[in-house]
Amino acid sequence: MTRIPAASSAPPRDDGALGQAPGDKDLSHGLKQRHLSMIALGGVIGAGLFVGSGAGIAAAGPGIVLAYAASGLLVMLVMRMLGEMAAANPASGTFSVHAERSLGPWAGFTVGWMFWVELCVGIAVEAIGAAHIVVSWLPSTPSWMWVLIFMAVFCGTNLAAVSNFGEFEFWFAALKVGAIGLFLVLGLLAILGVLPGSSAPGADNLTGHGGFLPSGTDGLAAGLLASVFAYGGLETVTIAAAESEQPVRGVAKAVRTAMWRIALFYVGSMLVVVTLIPWDDKSITESGPYVAVLDYLDIPAAGQIMNVIVLIALLSAMNANIYGASRMSYSLVQRGEGPRFLGKVSGGVPRLTVLASSAFGFFAVLLSYWWPDTVFKWLLYMTGAAVLVVWAFIAVTQLTMRRRLEREEPDRLVVRMWWFPYVTVVALVGILATLALMLREQDTRVQLYSTAGLTLALAAVGYARQRVMANRKRLIPAQADESAES
Repeated sequence: MTRIPAASSAPPRDDGALGQAPGDKDLSHGLKQRHLSMIALGGVIGAGLFVGSGAGIAAAGPGIVLAYAASGLLVMLVMRMLGEMAAANPASGTFSVHAERSLGPWAGFTVGWMFWVELCVGIAVEAIGAAHIVVSWLPSTPSWMWVLIFMAVFCGTNLAAVSNFGEFEFWFAALKVGAIGLFLVLGLLAILGVLPGSSAPGADNLTGHGGFLPSGTDGLAAGLLASVFAYGGLETVTIAAAESEQPVRGVAKAVRTAMWRIALFYVGSMLVVVTLIPWDDKSITESGPYVAVLDYLDIPAAGQIMNVIVLIALLSAMNANIYGASRMSYSLVQRGEGPRFLGKVSGGVPRLTVLASSAFGFFAVLLSYWWPDTVFKWLLYMTGAAVLVVWAFIAVTQLTMRRRLEREEPDRLVVRMWWFPYVTVVALVGILATLALMLREQDTRVQLYSTAGLTLALAAVGYARQRVMANRKRLIPAQADESAES
């Protein structure tokens, strides 16, 4: 197990060199503070919120507000853990690097490659979703053409300087954040009855139509699962921190300012939807909750406006996933846990890992066309619960790493987890409880089993590799001694 360097009396540097993973010094540092802040804020706002939240409302009714509040609290805790570790040791491999140092090489290998597969499948899903939206506007064009265009554009963006990625994500995230902010303002005015043409609904939609929890705790559990998966993507900011101008200060500020805003956007949006419209209104699932509210407010062309916003959200997530997947695989390669030929950096960008990640994403798109009901669906199921497994690794890693830092290098704890270790343990229990909830439903049970299979397979490979490397290290001194004796 790799040890964190001994404590120093000097104050912590803010160049990312302390604890930096091998090869990270070759990466560009072109991301600015405004990039990091907006990536942190907009990185988790995607199609899961704009579209997927309709299924959660259908399952939980108005209780979806509680579900998003509970999962939002869990996300805030995980983000704080990530912020603590990333500020102490900025690295492109983020939690994979921390897991390797704290739990062993097998853990870094397992969580790193599982996260890479998850992001690459996400690239495919987002490309397909974005293509479907454009085809709805231009029905005479083939879907595959738009997928190819999107893949080429964002692969090219990521092949260029990292500042280009930062600019794309800054403006994409700004548009998403602006759209949700405007939605919340309009919704609040409508709830208060001061918006022209609207009347205050009161609590009728919250307490009527079966009550606040029309489907009981089972519905609340289903809504909780839907809300957890909608929060996926928060890890990107700690990956990006390694390529920022001031990694320590940047990630600390980004994490602190983003946590409460994310909770406000998610929980606030759900409260607006279920207050203004009955939870069992078919428009919520057919058109999406945001479009349903805009239609209720009689805003012209609401559907097309929201389609544009969803398209932006999908492309933003696609761009961020290519970036995150390429940096994670680059970090793994630099640590000897992937094909060495992918480790070359050109112009401060690991272009071969960008190409490899994009290629796997495009291959997943092809799988969706060839075997939509078999291979691609299996891939989706396999990565469905991966976010929870990644969070569990993060929590266990933070427990171990925090104790070591407090003992050896307390000056590196720029961001601290609240009430350690109790809150971390509570978060870990919450993650495990959510995984246990997945056993109750057939679809989520399949996701859990598939993800467990992927995790065990990667752990087995990672552990075998760890043993081989350990044996080699033991053999080298022995061979050297034999040569000296001869």
